[in-house]
Amino acid sequence: MPAPEDDKDPFDAIVDTPFDSALSERYLVYALSTITARSLPDLRDGLKPVHRRLLWGMRQLRLPPDGPYKKCARITGDVMGKYHPHGNLALYDALVRLAQPFTLRYPLVDGQGNFGNIDGDGAAAERYTEARLTRTAVSLMDGLDEGTVDFVPTYNNEEEEPALFPGLFPNLLANGAAGIAVGMATSIPSHNVAEVIDATLELIDNPHVTHARLMELFKGPDLATGGLIVDSAESIAAAYETGRGSFRVRGRFFAEEVKDEADRVAGIERLGGGQYQLVISEIPYMVPKGKLIEQIAQAIADRKLPILEDVRDESDERVRIVIVPKSRNVDPELLKESLYRLTDLETRLSLNLNVLDASRTPMVMGLHELLSNWTAHQIDILQRRTQHRLAKIADRLELVAGYIIAFLNLDRVIQIIRTEDEPKPVMIAEFELTDRQAEAILNMRLRSLRKLEEMELRREQDALAAERDELEKLLASPARQRTRLKRDLAALRQEYGEDTALGRRRTTIAEAAPTVEFSMDAMIEKEPVTVVLSARGWIRAARGHLPLESDWKFKEGDGPAEFPAVHAQTTDKIMLIADDGRFFTVGADKLPGARGFGEPIRNTLDIDASAQIVAMLVYRPGLKLLLASSEGRGFLAMAEELIAETRKGRQVMNLRGEARLAAVRVVLPEHDHLAVVGDNRKLVVFNIEELPVMARGQGVTLQRYRDGGLAGVRPITLAEGLAWEMGGDSGRVRTEKDIHLWKVARGAAGRLPPQGFPRDNKI
Repeated sequence: MPAPEDDKDPFDAIVDTPFDSALSERYLVYALSTITARSLPDLRDGLKPVHRRLLWGMRQLRLPPDGPYKKCARITGDVMGKYHPHGNLALYDALVRLAQPFTLRYPLVDGQGNFGNIDGDGAAAERYTEARLTRTAVSLMDGLDEGTVDFVPTYNNEEEEPALFPGLFPNLLANGAAGIAVGMATSIPSHNVAEVIDATLELIDNPHVTHARLMELFKGPDLATGGLIVDSAESIAAAYETGRGSFRVRGRFFAEEVKDEADRVAGIERLGGGQYQLVISEIPYMVPKGKLIEQIAQAIADRKLPILEDVRDESDERVRIVIVPKSRNVDPELLKESLYRLTDLETRLSLNLNVLDASRTPMVMGLHELLSNWTAHQIDILQRRTQHRLAKIADRLELVAGYIIAFLNLDRVIQIIRTEDEPKPVMIAEFELTDRQAEAILNMRLRSLRKLEEMELRREQDALAAERDELEKLLASPARQRTRLKRDLAALRQEYGEDTALGRRRTTIAEAAPTVEFSMDAMIEKEPVTVVLSARGWIRAARGHLPLESDWKFKEGDGPAEFPAVHAQTTDKIMLIADDGRFFTVGADKLPGARGFGEPIRNTLDIDASAQIVAMLVYRPGLKLLLASSEGRGFLAMAEELIAETRKGRQVMNLRGEARLAAVRVVLPEHDHLAVVGDNRKLVVFNIEELPVMARGQGVTLQRYRDGGLAGVRPITLAEGLAWEMGGDSGRVRTEKDIHLWKVARGAAGRLPPQGFPRDNKI
């Protein structure tokens, strides 16, 4: 006898399967659920299930645009209980987003109460706020009662909900969408409804329209917070052709109360004494105004914007952020450019047209494909609405025909009802009525008998027949269907046209003017300084161009470096070269003042403890340097390739063994030869063109040595000869113009220098 069902061993249901296959199968189910039921919008109505259920729930609660508001707690509770069994906080967040005019281009919910603000503050709790539908939401749901879409059971099979909304409002592109699924994401900005309709009408007239023609009508994003999109028309068109791309979005400078047109558009308010201030009237989409102001204030505090004095928030219902420059000499365009680069006044807005098509398959579509699919959906909705209306007309014609028969035989009908116990079958048999006709006649009230006038019934019958004929022609003709869709779209366009408050384009699309050359140097007040470095690496910058031979004071045990001080400007970069071959760069404005002894340069730069600074130069574009090592190798380098961006510096000369970087010399355009002398007191002179120009390396051999190494090196002009100081206090300089005896090829051993050459072999 088999065991009862309840006595079965539960372990008998365990299936032995590999863990990886079971995991992948279950994860795939989860991923598909996330993609289709949570993260990606349906291209037909542009909604995710949570938004669709919220709007449907509000419709069921009877919250039309001209009706009363209801508490958001009531709405989210009703939707959560009937349609969307998830957390009420997630539901409320979605509801709040649908009501925020700075988030949605065309809000679908009309909120009353605190629904957050553009500063980034959140909404009040759902028990304090109220909501109802907007006209846009009603337009999106138009046709739900006309058999246009399928209804599916809710999660508990107690209710039904629409699988999608049939309205003509192009919500996907109009309001956009954003979401992250498993392995894919979507990011669709909002667009202008009038432009979407214009492009759709062009596509209906010419299904093979080119993408370029569509982009003439469909300009690009139209964001809720306005702003500027400063990419070129070509890059915007390329993004919509593939369905992927990004746009640069900037805030708008605009001074509304300024009379001068140029200043008003530039956002410049002139003050007394030549001073001015800039006004930001629109900020990039999804950038909280409070965060933007904090960024600007922090940039001022961190001295990243030294040309900026202050930032003030003077906003009320409209955005008004006032930017105060440090002086009237600051270029407004430079100030704007610096704000674009250092703050979120310029952001990137991504485009990823990843949507669910009519078969619920996720795919990335270009603009042409997207509009084609949406148009096909609207044609399908039109056909279903027509079929639904034809069914209603057929039902009504059946009843009207029965009423006419009853009117023509009214006395007999009354007699049958009065005398027969079962009048229905008698009427059906005698007048050849259908069951519905007989039932309708029997259910009429007596007061309706006076309305059963034959002429009225026949007029209604003729009107319904004429409407039926038109609808049948519509169903049979794709051309008529396209014409009807164009007519309906044109009517919708009037409601959201450029001349309406809601339909007027907010975001300006115009390629940015050539960028103002931006550098931090431009933000530093230019002042002359004299930079002094001590032998032990203490650096300071004295104001003004003081004599380089000044009697500088140093700490006890310290003294001047072997190379002289340098004159610079606070906007200059100072290049410091260590004998381990590394180059370091520091801004002259960041150097300590000269009231004391300065500060150790190693506090600012990561210079090796065993390395010594062998040269200090002021960076100049186009500056050519000669680098020579103690073993007699060297090369030429351009200063642009030696700038170090970090405090760790840049390794330029690679050294072997005990070799050190011995000399750094500036090569002037008139220098055509190089003089090199070794510790062995041998001198060589060769053409400087024999040296390679490199950004990094060991270099080539300058002079060959048997013992010792490099003692001195100097770029010279051959026609002017070789000069050296005589020594002593006389300060006399001796010049040897005839140096052809020492002119050889690079890498030679050389010969003894001219008579009177310094004993220390220094040129």
